[in-house]
Amino acid sequence: MEILDRLQLPDDIRKLNYEELDKLAQEVREFMLESVSKTGGHLAPSLGVVELTLALLKVFDPLNDRIVWDVGHQSYAYKILTDRKNKFHTLRQYGGISGFNKISESPYDAFGVGHTSTSIASALGIKTASDMKGKDQKVVAVIGDGAMTAGLAYEAINYLGHLDKNMIVILNDNEMSISPNVGAMSSYLSRIMTGEIYTRFRKDVANIFEHAPMGSAFLHVAKKMEEGLKGFFTPGVLFEEFGLKYIGPINGHNIRDLTKALHNAEIQDGPALIHVGTKKGKGFKPAEENPEKFHGVSAFDLKTGEAVKFGKKKTYTDIFGDKICEMAEKDENIVALTAAMPDGVGLRSFSEKFPDRFFDVGIAEQFAVTYSAGLAVNGLKPYVAIYSTFLQRAFDSIIHDVALQNLPVTFCIDRGGIVGADGPTHHGTFDLSYLRLIPNMTIMAPKDGDELEEMLELSSSVDGPVAIRYPRGSADEYDFARQPVKLGEPEIISDQGDYAIVSVGHIFSESYKLYNKIKQSGNKCSLVNLRFVKPLDSKKLLEVLYEKKGVILIEENALNGGACEKIQSLLIDNGYKGEIKKFGIPDEFVPHGDIPSLRKSIGLNADYIFDIVKDLWPKND
Repeated sequence: MEILDRLQLPDDIRKLNYEELDKLAQEVREFMLESVSKTGGHLAPSLGVVELTLALLKVFDPLNDRIVWDVGHQSYAYKILTDRKNKFHTLRQYGGISGFNKISESPYDAFGVGHTSTSIASALGIKTASDMKGKDQKVVAVIGDGAMTAGLAYEAINYLGHLDKNMIVILNDNEMSISPNVGAMSSYLSRIMTGEIYTRFRKDVANIFEHAPMGSAFLHVAKKMEEGLKGFFTPGVLFEEFGLKYIGPINGHNIRDLTKALHNAEIQDGPALIHVGTKKGKGFKPAEENPEKFHGVSAFDLKTGEAVKFGKKKTYTDIFGDKICEMAEKDENIVALTAAMPDGVGLRSFSEKFPDRFFDVGIAEQFAVTYSAGLAVNGLKPYVAIYSTFLQRAFDSIIHDVALQNLPVTFCIDRGGIVGADGPTHHGTFDLSYLRLIPNMTIMAPKDGDELEEMLELSSSVDGPVAIRYPRGSADEYDFARQPVKLGEPEIISDQGDYAIVSVGHIFSESYKLYNKIKQSGNKCSLVNLRFVKPLDSKKLLEVLYEKKGVILIEENALNGGACEKIQSLLIDNGYKGEIKKFGIPDEFVPHGDIPSLRKSIGLNADYIFDIVKDLWPKND
């Protein structure tokens, strides 16, 4: 790391020539690969924007100016080149730096990100506030990696054009999804039409026409001619119609061209959009050849690119993917939807087996839900597979378009609970709380893979909206006899002693450990697997719990509004006089890190709970 190790970052980047910057780009990639191969992370998107990051840091002062990254998938080079190079080995580790941008982590991070398509809106807010306060501050939003499929991005572009703020939007087109029209003529015209001489000429001509008879008419014709010429050669006419000066497409791996484009964008009156073409995974052959696989990775072998295997058990996601294919073979009305995550939610096989019944709507969760409602109205049975944290974005659509009309849409909610290294932007800790509020909603939470399969089968017969919530990672297995899943009924695994544990969903893994620890201490305890948050067989639950001296309620969801709160209310409303202890996610955002460490930190593991409740039982002689 000849150059990287000697720099005072990020200030020294501005002093480097282009040859040194190219060398530095290579060193940053090597540094990133060495580290992420051990920690895991969002590798391919960040590999693609190393030159873009260097160009931004050469042109702008990231402390005074504001660079807003979308999602954070693209910002690893930015972290390394600002103030986190020496901490980068702690990426996504408990107590280490985040895999996303956080204003609490670094003064160089202008805005916290984790959910996509927020960059233009937040950057516009920053620029508006900056102008109101009279600051001389450049603001840049870097959007890409699929984020332009979300409506929020277009809402922000529309308002940016309306406000006509001097702000720069960089569209990182790492899939060339907008247009394949990247060529020499396009780049040449773009450089000419946004260069200093042309820009000054345009202003002078406009000034002359504005003060001449019939000048406005001539000016209108001239503008249409310019738009027509650019529209013929470039894909920028859409953005021009929004009121943004379009620059590009630009080779996103040519630092000289990038810096020139950034300087040209600076001198425009009003907003400018730079269309940058990059190669996702650049510099690492396995990631270049399979960018989707390397979008987000666990630890991997740097020589082969193969993931380091920690176990061979099927995940909940695998089980869902296999089961939904099995069900679709038998029922032609079953369709599956996702929001740009076919692999992440386990629908890749479904998409290949039933291409006409699979819908990937892009990063548009709200649309996915309302679209599924339309499918359901006309006789289909939609299964909408979305991560818990992303489904939050469609809350209104779930209520208004699905539940209010009592439509048979099943939400397969992956990544329920704590997800680990992705941290607070991705933990699914609020779903039971926000779904429990909604009338007509059936909510199921399996404790293991077998229950997930049974609940999927059951959902096909429910005439109304259903939510099935399951976690990331390997599916659990247990050594006791299972009871069939029946709508609304809890599973009573053991009914003995004066105290009871009620467990909600996959946190049963800790609840069962607690149950066994209590047994090993010489005491008796009942164990209930809730299975259903709505509807709830209150009669059966009260039969087990009402005479107990104490009830221990456990869920991996926010305690505020969660299933524990519902059971507590049920007991109190029916005159229960015993002790109730609730364990779940406290009223705080859980940081990133490995799941065991995070559960320990918030008091949601068997050892912690046992230390709290062990004194409930009388001491043995």
